[in-house]
Amino acid sequence: MSDSTQQNFPAGYQPPKVWRPKTDHGGTFASINRAESGARFEQALPVGKHPLQLYSQGTPNGQKVTILLEELLAAGHNGAEYDAWLVDIFKGEQFSSGFVDINPNAKIPALVDRTTDPVTRVFESGSILIYLAERFGAFLPREGQARSETFNWLMWQMGSAPFLGGGLGHFYAYAPIKIEYAIDRYAMETKRQLHVLDSHLASHEFLAGDTYTIADMAVWPWYPGSLLGVYGAGEFLEVEQYTHLLRWYHAIAARPAVKRGRVVNRINGGPGECLRERHAASDLDALF
Repeated sequence: MSDSTQQNFPAGYQPPKVWRPKTDHGGTFASINRAESGARFEQALPVGKHPLQLYSQGTPNGQKVTILLEELLAAGHNGAEYDAWLVDIFKGEQFSSGFVDINPNAKIPALVDRTTDPVTRVFESGSILIYLAERFGAFLPREGQARSETFNWLMWQMGSAPFLGGGLGHFYAYAPIKIEYAIDRYAMETKRQLHVLDSHLASHEFLAGDTYTIADMAVWPWYPGSLLGVYGAGEFLEVEQYTHLLRWYHAIAARPAVKRGRVVNRINGGPGECLRERHAASDLDALF
C-alpha cells in the first residue's frame, strides 16, 4: 500500500491475510455464531390449529409481527388467528432443519400460511408485515403518497436497525469487552437516527402521516423500544430529549393490540410481560 492508502489499526492488531473465526472472544452469541449457513440438527417444527403459524421470539423483530397480528384481530380480521411458537435463539433453536426450511437465513421471525396449496413461507420481518397487510387489506394504504411513505419508513427501519442492534446494541450490551471506538461510532449513528425520527414526528402524527401503518409497527419496537429495554441505553443516549419521538412511542404503546403483541414469545421480563407461546386469544386474556 502507498502511504496515502495505508490503513491505521489499533496497536497490537494487524488483520491476517486470510480471516479465520476465533473461539476465545466469548460473548453472548460466541457459541452460536458461525460463518456458514444451514441446519445443524434435525427437528420438525410443531404445527397448531390456526391458518397462520409463526415461529419467533419476542425480540424487536419478533414483536413487529405479533403486534400486526393482534392489530388485525382487534380490527375484526378473524382469519388472522395464529399460533406463535417460541424459537429460542439463545439456545440455537433457529438452526433446526424445520426452521431452516422456512428461513434459509436462520433468523426469526418466520411465518407459514397454511391456507395456500402449497403452503406459503414468509421470512424477514418486513416481508411478513407486507404479506399480512396485503393479505388482509389493512394497515398499508392502497395507493398514493401514504403508501409510498409507509414503504419509505418501513425500508428505512430495515436498513437502519443493524446499526442499532448489531452495532450499538452488540458493543454496548453484549460484547465481552468494551471498545470505545465501536461504541462511539454506533452511538453517533443511533443518535442521528433518533433525530431523523424526532424531526419527522414533530409535524406528523404517525410515520406515514395521519395513518397508523405497518411502518409504525416496524419502527416502534426498535426506536426507542430496544434502547429503553433490551439494551438499557436510554440514559446513555439521552433518549428523553427526543420529545416528539417519545410522544409517538407512548401513544402507540397505549394501544391494546400493541400491549398484547409485544409480550408474545417473550422469555424475559416481569409478571404480565411474557408469554412464551400463544395459541389462542385467551392465552393473552389471562395477562390483561
